[in-house]
Amino acid sequence: MSTAARPAYFDRTHTDDLIAYLSAAPSPYHAVAASAERLEKAGFRQVRETDAWGAEAGGRYVVRGGALIAWYVPAGAGPETPFRVVGTHTDSPNLRVKPIPDTGAAGWRQVAVEIYGGVPLNTWLDRDLGISGRLALRDGTARLVLIDEALLRVPQLAIHLDRAVNEGLKLDKQRHLTPIWGIGEVTEGSLVAYVAERAGVPAEDVVGWDLMTHDVQPPCYLGKDRELLAGPRLDNLLSVHAGTAALAAVATEGGAGLPHIPVLAAFDHEETGSESDTGAQSPLLGNVLERSVYARGGTVEDRARALAGTVCLSSDMGHAVHPNYSERHEPGHRPMPNGGPILKVNVNNRYATDGLGRAVFAAACEKAGVPWQTFVSNNAMPCGTTIGPITAARLGITTVDCGIAALSMHSARELCGADDPYLLAGALKAFMEG
Repeated sequence: MSTAARPAYFDRTHTDDLIAYLSAAPSPYHAVAASAERLEKAGFRQVRETDAWGAEAGGRYVVRGGALIAWYVPAGAGPETPFRVVGTHTDSPNLRVKPIPDTGAAGWRQVAVEIYGGVPLNTWLDRDLGISGRLALRDGTARLVLIDEALLRVPQLAIHLDRAVNEGLKLDKQRHLTPIWGIGEVTEGSLVAYVAERAGVPAEDVVGWDLMTHDVQPPCYLGKDRELLAGPRLDNLLSVHAGTAALAAVATEGGAGLPHIPVLAAFDHEETGSESDTGAQSPLLGNVLERSVYARGGTVEDRARALAGTVCLSSDMGHAVHPNYSERHEPGHRPMPNGGPILKVNVNNRYATDGLGRAVFAAACEKAGVPWQTFVSNNAMPCGTTIGPITAARLGITTVDCGIAALSMHSARELCGADDPYLLAGALKAFMEG
């Protein structure tokens, strides 16, 4: 589709902001900070889980590590008012720094890493990598750190030393994925000391860390007509960004008359099963919703009524049909970039969507004026899953799985349509508005 032929609903401003968001958020902790900054500008305020919560209307959010729950209480909302939840996750597959990181061999200084999530290992070869995450300090606080420059690299073996590489590359996670970051003698504590210096804290104050690598090549538009978007962590920061934009827009565009309470739930650790205190299997979201009901004077009966009317849209990336491997896709369902959000369906409940959920999703897209598509896996291929089924089972709420069609999912660098982020945000906003 040429630039001249772009439909009227395309808004490059949203995708421009997504590019800035991706660059600012190489770790889940930075994603939470970037979303919190945008919500603060929309009038939201942070509340702590250890404080008592008030009944006043307005926007609030809770931060726990790499997870964020934000909600907007419209004026006049009763304790039984149901919620409209957009569920997402902040984490992406990558290489994470081990507790004893300093290592090396054959005169090279290296950093010991552990594989996080389902990583196509070859996509991390020969890329310039930075480090981001958080440092845990002796006083119990944490300090975010972002070194967005070429610091590390996992070098591939030269073809002269592996003549069969094009017949199939096999990588050992322990031996072949250790990045280099210099030459010379390995010194214990040198990596953490360097990261602490860059974070502006004394190395002796650092008692723990959650550090990870990221590709420092920035996101960008791709193609002659700039109709594609290439970048890291599209799975699933594209959805986190869209949900943040949707909630902020709902809150600032006359949110007082909303029939529901819009919520953004951005969890961590989806890529490893969601089993953590910040994952979708934790009681975090349920506790926030319950406390919101009780803060407005509600009872157990009000809580049950509110959840009975609650709907969740679980927004995560999906698969576009791959032109070089089209036989691996379901022949009757072939989502394409810039075709609008996708409804994700699996009758074995790897996705939570059912027929009634389909109607909710269709109504939101129709209200927003955006097209939508359907994704179903080829019966011969295993199907991934999301936070959708977990959320539905944990809270007993109607849940629908949706997302954006993309290529190269879980790669160090992924690809989607440049229109689709804006279209998804529009559908999420319409859903939150009810």
